[in-house]
Amino acid sequence: MRRILLAMSEYIHKRHNVTVLFYHMVFPAKYRRAVIDEGVDLVLRDVCLELERHYQLKFLEIGTDEDHVHFFGSVSSDLLCNEAGYFG
Repeated sequence: MRRILLAMSEYIHKRHNVTVLFYHMVFPAKYRRAVIDEGVDLVLRDVCLELERHYQLKFLEIGTDEDHVHFFGSVSSDLLCNEAGYFG
């Protein structure tokens, strides 16, 4: 498994609270086909860094294998886990 470490853990400071919520999410490729390579790793890293700039997210680790991707990161408490996938 290839891993990309992007940042150290940090607390998210808000006006009235300090939070740290960690999520581990796994996304398999359709039918577990081996479609993830070094090029996909680079694109995933770039997309994740861009998402960090626009939302209160921090990706701590991105791990890829040929047929799935692991994301481990921190999210602000106002952004619910089920909303994290809707960055449209």
